[in-house]
Amino acid sequence: MLTYDMEKRGKIPRYDYLYRCIKADILEGRLKSGSRLPSKRALAEHIAVSVVTVENAYAQLGSEGYILSRPRSGYYVCPAEELPAPPVSVPAPSSAFLPRREEEKTEKKWKYDFASNRIDPSRFPFSVWSRLMRETLSIGGEELLRPSPFNGERALREAIADYLLRSRGISVPPERIVVGAGTEYLYGLIVQLLGRERVYAVEDPSYPKIAQVYRANGAAVTFVPMDGQGVRPDRLAATSAAVLHVSPSHQYPTGIVTGFTRRSELLAWAARREGYVIEDDYDSEFRLAGKPVQPMQALDTAGRVIYVNTFSRTLAPSMRISYMALPEGLMREFSEKLGFYACTVPVFEQLTLAKFIAEGYFERHLGRMRNIYRKKRDEAVCLFAGSGYPLEITAEDAGLHFLVRLQTDLPDEEVRRRAAERGVRLAFLSDFTAEAGGASHCIVVNYSGL
Repeated sequence: MLTYDMEKRGKIPRYDYLYRCIKADILEGRLKSGSRLPSKRALAEHIAVSVVTVENAYAQLGSEGYILSRPRSGYYVCPAEELPAPPVSVPAPSSAFLPRREEEKTEKKWKYDFASNRIDPSRFPFSVWSRLMRETLSIGGEELLRPSPFNGERALREAIADYLLRSRGISVPPERIVVGAGTEYLYGLIVQLLGRERVYAVEDPSYPKIAQVYRANGAAVTFVPMDGQGVRPDRLAATSAAVLHVSPSHQYPTGIVTGFTRRSELLAWAARREGYVIEDDYDSEFRLAGKPVQPMQALDTAGRVIYVNTFSRTLAPSMRISYMALPEGLMREFSEKLGFYACTVPVFEQLTLAKFIAEGYFERHLGRMRNIYRKKRDEAVCLFAGSGYPLEITAEDAGLHFLVRLQTDLPDEEVRRRAAERGVRLAFLSDFTAEAGGASHCIVVNYSGL
């Protein structure tokens, strides 16, 4: 079993230190060509780190060609002739390779899994969806077999436009809506549209895949710290960024809701910088108390906001249908530069979803799910509040997670380890920060899949 002293990592993120140790063992021959690495779970338990730490280290090693994954077999050191040449020097990481929000596939059966933010699959409206699918098949005819417009089916874009106006106060014509297979795909299109030469600013802490996707598309990323109102405008202005990615309605993982004044400041920054704000409205439909917060897109008068949302959270993760609403000028540029792309969502699924929204089933489903998640939220809050430990619960009124701040001197990894021994899986705010060592003693409680 591989053994590394994680206490020697200093300020290096855990995943990066583990990645460096394993890579050094491979390059120096201590891990032989073709040898099998421990499973993620086994190595995590052996060196007392989270599974996501090991997974991210393995992912980095795999992306650089040092190891390979064999389905249902495990991870193996690449053959010696296929290994990349050792670098002259190993650069320090520009940011932490952070854990995913999606559910981790683990072998252990947890009593309480507060780290996975999966939705409740048992509540999907299967009967309604299957009936609409049959109706779509029966009346679709040749329409189902022709190519979709580059920005998606007109019927779906009209349904989305009507829904945005009713629910979010966003007035956008169907012509300025682009449908794609998942938000990650849309992020890639945005980079191609705005340009790889721009610097993209991301909230710190934040959902890790955002920065990963931008970097994978060749863009530079900088992290901007937050305060209680959201991204700090002074720290943003001090960067060279021209694009800002934010989730102002309910930021993950902090739960911060950005107020009107701060939103106005960020819009003013975009106008001065001649840049853009990518408003990721993820989780906005699940505000459990008070009125929904007005999106930045509805406040934008200068054409500087790209609005992005997805049905993966409201319906099912497997439904890879997301959309973005572009400012008028950007939509013209998108058509000219990227209109050659084919829409990545099948016509059949688009037309079924269009009927689901247009006939009112989507909003009724959201209403039911809000009631269900409100009860789950209340039960989860009671679990922590009644635990007898000194703690503070915050950010519980929006989105599908809340924060629990612990009063303890124990490091997060020790709390995580002790909880795991009792069948409780935890994620911490420190797991999502770009700089190691920040935001300790704060649990991110995902309750929607309990």
